Amino acid sequence: EVSGDSAHPANAGRLCVKGTHLPAASGLSGRLLHPRVDGRQTSWQQALDAVADGFRHTLQQYGSGSVGFYLSGQLLTEDYYVANKLMKGFLGSANVDTNSRLCMASAVAAHKRAFGEDVVPCDYADVESCNLLVLAGSNAAWTHPVLYQRAAAARQQGNMRVVVIDPRRTPTCDLADLHLPLLPGSDTVLFNGLLTYLAEQQAVDREYISAHTEGFAQTLQQVRTGITQVAAVTGLPAARILQFYRWFARCDRTVTLFSQGVNQSAAGTDKANAIINCHLATGRISRAGCGPFSITGQPNAMGGREVGGMASQLAAHMDFTPADIAAVSRFWSAANMATSPGLTAVDLFAAAAAGEIKALWIMGTNPAVSLPRSAHIREALRHCPLVVVSDCVQHTDTNSLARILLPARGWGEKDGTVTNSERCVSRQRRLLEAPGEARPDWWMVSEVARRLGFARQFAYAGPAQIFREHAALTGVNNNGRRQLDLSAWQHLDDGEYDNLKPRQWPPARPFADGCFSTASGCARFVPTPHKPPVQQPDPAHPLILNTGRLRDQWHTMTRTGTAPELFNHDALPRLQIHPRDAAARQITGDSLVRLHNQLGSVCMLAALTDDVAPGQVFAPIHWNDQFARQANVSQLVQAVVDPHSGQPESKHAAVEVTALHCRCWARMVTVSPLSRARLQAVPGVQFWAVQPVADGWCYEVALQAVEALLGTLPGPPAAAFEAGLQRRYAGGAGAGSWLLYSAARRQQLPAARRLAGQMHAGGAAWQKLTTGSPRQSDLSPLICSCFEVSEASIKAAIAAGAGSVQALGEVLQCGTNCGSCVPELNSLLAAAAPRPAAVAEAAGS
Repeated sequence: EVSGDSAHPANAGRLCVKGTHLPAASGLSGRLLHPRVDGRQTSWQQALDAVADGFRHTLQQYGSGSVGFYLSGQLLTEDYYVANKLMKGFLGSANVDTNSRLCMASAVAAHKRAFGEDVVPCDYADVESCNLLVLAGSNAAWTHPVLYQRAAAARQQGNMRVVVIDPRRTPTCDLADLHLPLLPGSDTVLFNGLLTYLAEQQAVDREYISAHTEGFAQTLQQVRTGITQVAAVTGLPAARILQFYRWFARCDRTVTLFSQGVNQSAAGTDKANAIINCHLATGRISRAGCGPFSITGQPNAMGGREVGGMASQLAAHMDFTPADIAAVSRFWSAANMATSPGLTAVDLFAAAAAGEIKALWIMGTNPAVSLPRSAHIREALRHCPLVVVSDCVQHTDTNSLARILLPARGWGEKDGTVTNSERCVSRQRRLLEAPGEARPDWWMVSEVARRLGFARQFAYAGPAQIFREHAALTGVNNNGRRQLDLSAWQHLDDGEYDNLKPRQWPPARPFADGCFSTASGCARFVPTPHKPPVQQPDPAHPLILNTGRLRDQWHTMTRTGTAPELFNHDALPRLQIHPRDAAARQITGDSLVRLHNQLGSVCMLAALTDDVAPGQVFAPIHWNDQFARQANVSQLVQAVVDPHSGQPESKHAAVEVTALHCRCWARMVTVSPLSRARLQAVPGVQFWAVQPVADGWCYEVALQAVEALLGTLPGPPAAAFEAGLQRRYAGGAGAGSWLLYSAARRQQLPAARRLAGQMHAGGAAWQKLTTGSPRQSDLSPLICSCFEVSEASIKAAIAAGAGSVQALGEVLQCGTNCGSCVPELNSLLAAAAPRPAAVAEAAGS
């Protein structure tokens, strides 16, 4: 069982659904347990020698620009530190970047432009103490549910208004007093208009601007935008824009929480600076309940930024200035110091495709799925002479293209620290024994460094020693000029490190004294002219594609994909499309569709909803070749990046959607997973997806004839039964057992969780199953994954008199853990007892 740490300041014991089901994601299923070289299991000695020899040969023949590391926000800070040190201090290159480039790089660049340093000037408590919470490009109800529930609890006290800025109506809008569904990519104009309005209404803090900032007048002159122009560009009614502006002007304590919807853009840095400009203009920064709050997308994205684990930074918030380079070189006793920024994520893999990167080490991430133009990324990896991957999972789209696989320890199996969005450093302590031969990433990097001749500089005995070195480095060449200064922790002994309590840096609220990390000590206003998204619709591709996360899945499902409970809310890749656009293309709900553009195509099920506006579609980012056929949406996104941050424009692509017609749907459960290659080779298969179920796997397949699929299954069918619109087959024995239903329409198939229960019926029950009539199934989706509560159960409880979320929680437990299902519970309650139109109108005014 898992429970949250009630003493931790970030969550006070609350867990999201992924944390609740952590045991199912921490088992041995699919684990990489031993080193592998060229597809064969080998010893650590042989694998590490192969890595070191490969990098040594590449450096000798092609120079320091030919090698690269690609890291992950899943690494601990100590892992990040050692990898960054080896590449930048000893291999002579800054080609060390991270998948955090895909989520937070624009915020980093904006912070540095405005504050002189990458510092988030907010705490989680500010979300509770503000009287206006603006959520821009953040579906926090699903992506940060614990923080969202803290905000929801504060709003219930009646002292907070909430504005949600998002092209989609997401579950987060359940909390909104005002939803602004602006046209994708128009955020900068909205906030430029806000800055203009604040200045015109004398709602700026002239004293703060004069004492603590620079560039206000010039910036205002360059971005001045009237409400009429804002309405024209954003597509929002002028009255709603004015309402937002009035609330912002009048609410002294304002927090603007922004995330991927702002950052993942070719103008992401400007969008973030446009938000920061409004907070600087009103002095709403660095005090309780105020500030621009960039919230990270990964558990240790902040820790990676602290140690410099990005190609655009050196280390410890130092840059590639002569003074910083000299200081870090002395501190590390560096043999071959990098002197300029390296290749950021997209450019790093483009260089591999061009033959310029010859050796690439990927740690804890899956770029063959997550990066834009993913098909191009796969080609780059195929042509790179040496690809090393250290991961805790054996089978990923990226691992299939690697020459060397190194088994890493996963969450709960290693010691170190992480830093969250509010700059709080927390100890992560090992609670599970590492399986097989899994090792920490810092150990692997140190062993390779030793083989390359740097044993003295990488003689680490454990993470405590690495942390002390990292802490000491933050004080080098500092003298108070950087907010990041952990040097007080450089003398912690191992026991003190082990018992380290969660602690924020700096000890006091950053910039509270009005002194920023710029040369002048003043924060900088940054002009942010509107730049429309690069990937624009055209007659052949008239729809705008938005991408993002689902409630219960994480990134490319390498870990969540092993937990059956995390598929209960939504088990298949679905494309959200407006009913009007669907009707124009003869697409019906739950039908199979092809989403395509000039880069490629993906297959998904259509989900008709007015949560997306006409002309827009939304697709989740999670699916890949391990879990579905041709469903990786990243391949449709151009490799367009923000010029300041290098972050890709993942939220705006041009596509078309076409209906696909199949004659047969099949849903089957198996004890053992099927070969993906065999599934791909089945004649007439248009789509397949797989999910874990209790003690087995469930496959959903769209194809022309079920007989073609039956021919690939082990053994002849033991029984076949036909009743009405369904056909059922069962076959195999032991590990080869399987149960399959087929029908002309997928709505006629029994639910996956019911099939799993039938699959494991033993003895006489199995015999009856192979001869009796099919049972009716509850096909309603699970709304609460924490306690596995279905929509049908919730509707029944509402009909029985449960008239509130609290009442439903008392009866069914739904909504009482992470709270991410609360917006859906509210929707079901509202549908059962719709409010009068007049009341609804008043509530939104």
